[in-house]
Amino acid sequence: MPATLDKVDAIINTLSKNGIHTVTLLVVPGKPWQASEIDRLREYAKQGFELAGHGWHHQVSEYGGLSHRLHSLFISKNVAEHLALDRAGIARLIERCYGWFKQHDLPPPSLYVPPAWAMGNISRTMLRRLPFRYYEYFSGIYDSKINCFERIPMVGYEADAWFRAPFVALWNRLNFIDAKHQQRLRFSIHPNDFQLLLHNSLTRDLHRVAPKQLSSAQAIP
Repeated sequence: MPATLDKVDAIINTLSKNGIHTVTLLVVPGKPWQASEIDRLREYAKQGFELAGHGWHHQVSEYGGLSHRLHSLFISKNVAEHLALDRAGIARLIERCYGWFKQHDLPPPSLYVPPAWAMGNISRTMLRRLPFRYYEYFSGIYDSKINCFERIPMVGYEADAWFRAPFVALWNRLNFIDAKHQQRLRFSIHPNDFQLLLHNSLTRDLHRVAPKQLSSAQAIP
């Protein structure tokens, strides 16, 4: 997001110091991007960082029922846009997200990551008709071109409340165990993660992971 670009630069620098150079930047098109900030996205792309679509507003104004409210309380806060939409609305959001990159002369993204990794009520059959090739879930990545899902463990560190921290820490432990078998791992890093409750775990885990094992590290500008 525009307001967090400086923090993204700091995260990229930290990853580089840990020998991690495969970085995907998740871009939220519906935020108030200025021309200079879009220029920074172009520069990221020139430096070899992948730009991926990440919803539209990255927040919801209404909830799609009780399950969405519970998801919001324990996992996504108020960012899981897809869960408030029907399948047609999700498809329109994804198409709009993809079109924004073309509109601003940015490299066409191949990867779409829904906010909070909550894809919502849309089938993979419908995803195959949409412009992105890859769609990311908590559990892995779907390749719509060859209709194949690859399971890749993922760890994250966005624990901004005491009751979320133990759940996130447990999730990470289980995914590190899974990564030993998969030999691949995704790191999800939000702009404020180095200031949140699991910041020590994040620093430790960046040191312990082998760069060759890392599928990608993700930061959200």
